[in-house]
Amino acid sequence: MKFLHLADLHLGKSVNEFSMIRDQEYILDHLFTLAKDHQADAVLIAGDVYDRSIPSEEAVRLLDRFLSRLAQENISVLMISGNHDSDERLNFASSLLSSRKVYIAGLYTGSVPKITLEDEHGAVDFWMLPFVKASLVGHYLPEADVSSYDSAIRAALSCCDLDPERRNVLLAHQFVTGKDADPETAGSENQAAEAVGTLEKVGWDAFDAFDYVALGHIHSPQSVGRREVRYSGSPLKYSLSEVLKDKSVPLVTLGEKGQVDIELLPLVPLRDMRHIKGRLEDLTRESLASEDYIYATLTDEDVIPDAIGHLRAYYPNIMKLDYANSHTRELMEFSFDDRAEKIGFTELLGDFYQKILGGIPSEEEWTVLKETAGEAGIIYETD
Repeated sequence: MKFLHLADLHLGKSVNEFSMIRDQEYILDHLFTLAKDHQADAVLIAGDVYDRSIPSEEAVRLLDRFLSRLAQENISVLMISGNHDSDERLNFASSLLSSRKVYIAGLYTGSVPKITLEDEHGAVDFWMLPFVKASLVGHYLPEADVSSYDSAIRAALSCCDLDPERRNVLLAHQFVTGKDADPETAGSENQAAEAVGTLEKVGWDAFDAFDYVALGHIHSPQSVGRREVRYSGSPLKYSLSEVLKDKSVPLVTLGEKGQVDIELLPLVPLRDMRHIKGRLEDLTRESLASEDYIYATLTDEDVIPDAIGHLRAYYPNIMKLDYANSHTRELMEFSFDDRAEKIGFTELLGDFYQKILGGIPSEEEWTVLKETAGEAGIIYETD
């Protein structure tokens, strides 16, 4: 039994106001080709299919096209909801789609759906646990211990009538911790969801009964606790913090019971996300021009008027620009906290203005700054 493990597609996402739809279409075509070329029996999608609970029309069309192509190749699809998805919307037409081997578990209703596929070694049971909160588990399982997130997920999984002699695979979208540490986040996870997720931890050993656990929620590909408990990671870089991280998709092959092979297939995007650094003169060369998403750091000592405009002529998809020079280093080393305890607001603001712009505010600028400080309720000294 062969399957691709995907998660965190975030269809419809924008990064720094750049729509990723074209990049997502490209990577889904790439994933379809990989599934077809490697003769995968199934494709697993472990949540965060969409980036928003109400997805855009473009995002819906992308998913429809991807699922239709897989169905035409007789490749089964098993898909669960993530914290970004609307469980009701994702669950729409799930009964109808199952006739085309597209199995969706968007809603948790007190049980964990099982889909059984067959190969030459017998049955493989795929268990599908959509993203769920402890309170929802408590609603459907009132006698269960849901005093913690970990206990709630264990209670939900206890309803699985597993046959230990058969091969069991779980799809889940949760924050799963390893033996001694939390998983490494990529930086592109939703900050609010991430803050909640780090509190709502599930121990990796909750999944001991499963031969392979296809996880979603964390965007960095990695195993947690043991090799077979794995985050696939997002198929694309969705944050500048990911510029140095390569993306891949696990191709999982199940042999007889206990035989699990995991091969990481590299993913090559339509446009990479990169960080470039240097003087404007050195970065604006025709030979360096690129359609990639660019985070640029200029080392020029002077602030260059419309520097981003100059860079955009060579890097049309530049996302961010900052400086790294003697001024920024001095600013990083300068502590305003100690100064704030010794001087008044006006002098402190003057120091800050000097560090940032290399001068002092004009009389008109002082007036605006003081009025703003007054409206904000900041106490300052008067001249």
